[in-house]
Amino acid sequence: MKKEEILAKAKDIISNDRNVSHGDAFKNHAEIAEFWNIFLDNKLRPMANITADDVAIMMILLKISRHTQGEKFNLDNFIDMAGYSAIAGEIGDSGSF
Repeated sequence: MKKEEILAKAKDIISNDRNVSHGDAFKNHAEIAEFWNIFLDNKLRPMANITADDVAIMMILLKISRHTQGEKFNLDNFIDMAGYSAIAGEIGDSGSF
């Protein structure tokens, strides 16, 4: 897929029903920021590192925010949360974090 096609696809995605499925973009991103700030409180210290499992957990928080902001139920949020949870669990169990 060429960059122009990627941008056209992105335009279609963000220009359609995103407010219905994810809520207002600003409100959604502001809530995600709040969730991430709480989660990252100890990680934002000097020389602290964000780990792979942190990223998976933060993506779950993103999906929680999308669920709370959307106007209608979107099963995709829960499928993605389950997937990110499984990824975080596998990373944690492997000791790779």
